[in-house]
Amino acid sequence: MDITEQSLVNSLDHTLLDPLATAPQIEQLCDQAEQYGFHSVFVHTRWIPLAADRLHETSVKVGSVVSFPHGADSTKIKAVQAKEAIFCGADEIDMVADLGAIVEGDSKYLLSQLQAVLRVCRSMRPQVVLKVIIEAAALNMEQKLFACSVCEKTGVDFVKTSTGYHPAGGANLDDVRLIKDAAPNCKVKAAGGIRTAKQAIEFIKAGADRIGTSSAVQIIEQFRAGES
Repeated sequence: MDITEQSLVNSLDHTLLDPLATAPQIEQLCDQAEQYGFHSVFVHTRWIPLAADRLHETSVKVGSVVSFPHGADSTKIKAVQAKEAIFCGADEIDMVADLGAIVEGDSKYLLSQLQAVLRVCRSMRPQVVLKVIIEAAALNMEQKLFACSVCEKTGVDFVKTSTGYHPAGGANLDDVRLIKDAAPNCKVKAAGGIRTAKQAIEFIKAGADRIGTSSAVQIIEQFRAGES
């Protein structure tokens, strides 16, 4: 697979989810995303109006997270969070799955929760992309396959590897390959610890359609310098 600068740029979600982030940092994030042409910026719901206003005349999407980073909120709370983020201007939602349901293999609970949030996203015009974070590094093989099967059955747009905030770790290449095989109708987002052009390209070649990273500028500058 031949990775061009444009294809790499288009795959990057430029992310700032630090709870200590300030308005000037969000503005800088948006300015960088517009300058480089990244696919999107990802910010907490509190910052969506600022990002949406800053980027409304550009091609850069605005994304936000739901039940981040633990995924333990109720289904009703997650649906309300998603709706609030979308009404504030989000084009994409990355929701942390209920990890307890995954560990227990509770397909009824997990399926109903994903369906509830997906209904919110699909009811919008235009429809909003839903990515489901399964925190793969914290799961065993059986749990990963279970999570992917429920995501596939629900019909969500993406399965995302990680929040990047779990002590078990972030994205790895084997998990991307597993998700690609286990949920073939879903796209794959790799996130958590991806900081170099070399890493980003490896993940794309392994099957990732999108890369979530706070190092998007560094990745492109390294690519331009031939450090990939």
